[in-house]
Amino acid sequence: MRQIWKPFRALYFASLMMLIGSGLLSTYLALRLAADHVDSLWVGALMAANYFGLVLGGKIGHRLIARVGHIRAYSACAGIVGAAVLGHGLVNWLPAWIVLRMIVGLGMMCQYMVIESWLNEQADAKQRGVVFSGYMIASYLGLVLGQLILVMHPALGLELLMLVALCFALCLVPVALTRRIHPAPLRPAPMEPRFFIKRVPQSLSTVLGSGLIVGSFYGLAPLYASQQGLSTEQVGLFMGSCIFAGLLVQWPLGWLSDRYDRAMLIRCFALFLAVCALPLAILQQVPLEVLFVAGFCCSLVQFCLYPLAVAFSNDHVEGDRRVSLTAMLLVTYGVGASIGPLVAGVLMKMFGSHMLYAFSAFFALVLVWRIRPKAVTNLHQVDDAPLHHVAMPDSMSSSPLVACLDPRVDEQVVQDQMQAPLNPDVEPGPVEEPVAEAEAQADEPATPDFTQARP
Repeated sequence: MRQIWKPFRALYFASLMMLIGSGLLSTYLALRLAADHVDSLWVGALMAANYFGLVLGGKIGHRLIARVGHIRAYSACAGIVGAAVLGHGLVNWLPAWIVLRMIVGLGMMCQYMVIESWLNEQADAKQRGVVFSGYMIASYLGLVLGQLILVMHPALGLELLMLVALCFALCLVPVALTRRIHPAPLRPAPMEPRFFIKRVPQSLSTVLGSGLIVGSFYGLAPLYASQQGLSTEQVGLFMGSCIFAGLLVQWPLGWLSDRYDRAMLIRCFALFLAVCALPLAILQQVPLEVLFVAGFCCSLVQFCLYPLAVAFSNDHVEGDRRVSLTAMLLVTYGVGASIGPLVAGVLMKMFGSHMLYAFSAFFALVLVWRIRPKAVTNLHQVDDAPLHHVAMPDSMSSSPLVACLDPRVDEQVVQDQMQAPLNPDVEPGPVEEPVAEAEAQADEPATPDFTQARP
């Protein structure tokens, strides 16, 4: 295991530094605005801007990398992100903070694309599962450590912004000093949104719901905890324990996903999320013990929805379309995560902080209603379904290129798809099923994907 991870330790370190900075920045901004008694709408708008930047970066990133190369693109984006972070300390005008937050998201997406394409270029086909898991651990660990910094340094001064900028400066070092040959230029994969919407509508619903719930959590949970009377240190512990729950649950989730019906698991987990969120949604003031236990349980479940939806959709999509599928899922998630914090922020402003978990419980129940295991016809199920479940990194710490690291996607398929000439006037190869029949299918939508083509 150590011999496999050793060649990638520099990229793992870069990912770790990025996610420490990103996790700390999200919680710091929410707590800073809470301390200034700013409306929750602005807090939600900041997180929505970050996710909008991530989605936009997926389109801009491959053009930038194709123009100047991986190392220059990564270095430029890290510098821009660091400057945008420090800009929050220079300007107190909230509309400017929204623009800066969008720039941070856009730049980080370009950085994700570089790191993930590099990991895929250097990973042997037989090692991609292990390499992928190392990347996931680095991502979650970075998010957790970012929250724990608040425990060690609870003062909400400019020092924390400097520390975030320091993390983005340090993530430059391993990439700038690498002696490896950088990956081949990126090319966009074909877009097939109508195909995926008809083929996998239930997975699409799950991914959208997951984006709404998890995006709201990252943006507004620190504000919720603060309004419950928690100190800065306690908010850091609360957020750290919740994000750690997302990492902790991935391996048990894989065991369950490989042995039980995935649509039924999605429905059960959504129902469990609604039940766990109920006390936090009803009570305006929650005892500290109940807050930590219920918050941890909610996170255990809410971070299961996206990986399950990815596995479920892969069971019903042919191998040569899984790269485009992953890109579609990530963009769909980003759309939900951009809308969720805004809506939840408005509800919190109007009715109180407990509406954050009322919002989560409501959309969890929507998924319980929307996901219908008996309606899955398995008409397009792949021969080797169910495919082996793969633990996914948090969706705010990955790009469309993460599909290349997925061991369920054959390396040759990726190369063939990326090297095929694009013809937007040609419809997707397989015949799309009728709309009425598609509603009874299993999964999701598609959007642009970016990955690499070898020369």
